[in-house]
Amino acid sequence: MTGKAPDTKLLLKMMKDMLLIRAFEEKVNEMFMMGKIHGTTHLAIGQEAVAAGICAALTDEDWIMPTHRGHGHDIAKSGNVKQIMAELFGKKTGHCQGLGGSMHIADVSVKNFGTSGVVGGTLPIATGIGLALKMQKSPGISVCMFGDGANNQGTFHESLNLASVWKLPVLYVCENNLYGMSKPIWEAMAIEHVADRGQAYNIPSKIVDGNNVLEVYQATLEAAEYIRGGNGPYLMECKTYRWLGHSKSDQRKYRTREEEKQWKEKCPILHFKNFLLAEGLLSEEEFEAMTKEVAEEIAEAEKYAESSPDPEFEIMSRLLYA
Repeated sequence: MTGKAPDTKLLLKMMKDMLLIRAFEEKVNEMFMMGKIHGTTHLAIGQEAVAAGICAALTDEDWIMPTHRGHGHDIAKSGNVKQIMAELFGKKTGHCQGLGGSMHIADVSVKNFGTSGVVGGTLPIATGIGLALKMQKSPGISVCMFGDGANNQGTFHESLNLASVWKLPVLYVCENNLYGMSKPIWEAMAIEHVADRGQAYNIPSKIVDGNNVLEVYQATLEAAEYIRGGNGPYLMECKTYRWLGHSKSDQRKYRTREEEKQWKEKCPILHFKNFLLAEGLLSEEEFEAMTKEVAEEIAEAEKYAESSPDPEFEIMSRLLYA
C-alpha cells in the first residue's frame, strides 16, 4: 500500500478524534432528548473511523463535503467542537451563526464546504469543487462523502461520469452503513458493492473496512496520491454501521438487536485502542486521561453553546432573504 505510515502523534490524534466524535454525538443525543437541540439529528455513533481516518490523510489544501450525518467530519477537519455545538443549538457563535443547524454546517476556513440534507446532494457540488480546483491548478482535491442510499440517485452517476471524462480531482467516499433510512442495501441495489460501479465510469475503486481507522487512513492516502497525479477521480467504499437509527424518530424496527450487537463488537474505537495498546503506543492510563480530556472538551462546548447569544433578526433576515 502506498503512502507513509502515520507517526505516533498522528495515531494518537486519530484516537482522540474518534473519542471526541463519539462523545460529541452522545452529548447531542442527550441534548436533543432534553429539548435543547431542535429539528432532528443524524448521529454517526459507530462510524467514527471513517471521518477520523479520511481527514487525517488530507492536507490543508483539500476540501471536504460531508453528508447529513456529518458532525464527525466537521470535528475531524476543524476540531472546533464549541462552534459546532453552538450551531446545533442555533446560536450566533455557531459556524453558520446558528442558521444551518445539524445538517448544514460549513466552515470554509478549514475547507469544509458544508454538509447537505439532500440525499446525493453532495455529489454534484463536490464535483464542481473538483472542476474549480483543476481550473485553478490547485494541489488540493475535493472529497465527497455520501451514504449507500445516495448511490442509486442520478446525481451519483452524472457526477462520476463527468468527473471521469474531465479527470477531475475528486475522491468519492461511500459510507456504506448498510441501510438507506430503513431500506437494506441488498434490497435496493442489484450488485453487491457500491465500489463495483466505478468500473462503469473507468474510475478505480476500493472497498475498505470502515471500522478500521488505519485502513481508512491508508486507503485515503493511496486514493489521494492517485488523484494528485492528474489521473482523475477515485471511488472508495467504507463498510461500516450506524449503531442508532437513521434519525431521532427511527425505532430501528427493520433490523434485529442481534445484528446491532454483532456490529458493536466491531467497535472502531475499541479496535484501535487495542491496536495501540498491543503496539505499546498507548497505555490504559493514557487512554483514561485522553477520555477525561475529551469529556472536559465536550462539557466546555455544551456550556459555550448554552451561554451563547441567539442570532439577531437582522442577521436572519439578511441571510435568508435576497
